[in-house]
Amino acid sequence: MYVAGFVIPVPEDKMEAYRRWAENGAALFREYGCLEIVESWEDNVPHGKYTDFHRAVNAVEGERIVFTWQVWPDKATLEAAEARMAGDKRFEAPDEIPFDPSRLILGCFTPIHVTGR
Repeated sequence: MYVAGFVIPVPEDKMEAYRRWAENGAALFREYGCLEIVESWEDNVPHGKYTDFHRAVNAVEGERIVFTWQVWPDKATLEAAEARMAGDKRFEAPDEIPFDPSRLILGCFTPIHVTGR
């Protein structure tokens, strides 16, 4: 198992546009071998004294935090998928992405402990 995680500031009024964008992307990621995708809209994301999700992505007034992760079988599967996706025209950015991608945070992780559902 290999996990790609994202923290994304999304304008509050673009929640539905983001949901559609993520849903379309998820179908493509599944084609490339992604096992699971969870998209989560901010519900309780407190502002911290020193650090927090809002500061991490330089969120501004009117933006909400999206926390999302993708579960891949392993790192090699993700890397092979990324190479193939680079040539897939369906992944070309639409005219309007419902958030500022320059402030998105991406990190990939090898799990050290997993508890099943």
